[in-house]
Amino acid sequence: MSGAQTEEELAAAWGADTDAEADGPAAELAGVPAQPARVLNQAEIDSLLGFDGGASGTENRTGMQRIISSGLVSYERLPMLEIVFDRLVRIMSTSLRNFTSDNVEVGIDNILSLRFGDYLNSIPLPAMLAVFKADEWDNYGLLVIDSAMIYSIVDVLLGGRRGTAAMRIEGRPYTTIERTLVERLIHVVLADLTASFNPLCPVTFRFERLEVNPRFATISRLSNAAVLARLRIDMEDRGGRLELLLPYATLEPVRELLLQQFMGEKFGRDSIWETHLAEELWNTDVDLSVVLDEQTMALGDVMALRPGSKIVLGCAPGADVQVRCGGTALFVAKAGKRKNRVAVRIERPAVRAGG
Repeated sequence: MSGAQTEEELAAAWGADTDAEADGPAAELAGVPAQPARVLNQAEIDSLLGFDGGASGTENRTGMQRIISSGLVSYERLPMLEIVFDRLVRIMSTSLRNFTSDNVEVGIDNILSLRFGDYLNSIPLPAMLAVFKADEWDNYGLLVIDSAMIYSIVDVLLGGRRGTAAMRIEGRPYTTIERTLVERLIHVVLADLTASFNPLCPVTFRFERLEVNPRFATISRLSNAAVLARLRIDMEDRGGRLELLLPYATLEPVRELLLQQFMGEKFGRDSIWETHLAEELWNTDVDLSVVLDEQTMALGDVMALRPGSKIVLGCAPGADVQVRCGGTALFVAKAGKRKNRVAVRIERPAVRAGG
């Protein structure tokens, strides 16, 4: 009897839970607490979509991840460009300290490749977008200064106190003073970028215009690839981010230089092998031919030649003859005779065609 009652109680409780899930507030009014709706956090959403933080190259990707990644393109790495950006960080650390008269630390967050259109859609607004031109490469780049960096620079250059965060007034357009001060910062950064590329190749980055709408800063097709370097600038309690975008089309004139593993690398050359090859070439035997005479004959006369036919050479003793290796004339020599053998004496190097 007690067992039957227990089963009935369990059935009733199960029915109450089911009604609570189905009715929600109505079940709560009946005295049964409703189950609250559960909100997934970002980690659970990423796991559901297949972005669980694992290495995509070492494990099977989910269908959703394959669909999303199918639109991405893998671009080649440019090792020398990373060295250029490292040099830029060192130079900017010094120049910004002189520019702001403050303790400035510059670092690189990351360097990645992406499509230009994807980057435009991801720019956090408000921000200032500086369009600059590489004169020698005849193409453009983009420098993005975020809102925190803008207000920090304005605060520092206008004498704000150290140790206090810059005041931000969002929701209004940037004033002429703010744009002018940011332009001064942009000129400093572009001068440092020019100095960073100088050991690799001479190039001048020239400031063109300042925009606040990303659509007006379109310098490339939205589907084109670009290199993005995110720089972090800290000035004690102030600072912000600079993002430098260079389309691959802009870097195309110096692509071969940027593919180098180290400065001055020569592709396909080995100095040790070259030295060994040069030493062996000096010991190589070559066949030399002495051209005593050249004649122009009709094809019929050539076909009529038989064993015993005589060809009279127009080379007299002491005449100039050519010494050739293959089809290349090397020397001019004098024809003569020594110990009943025809001999030649080299007089001077032959004048080669175009030499």
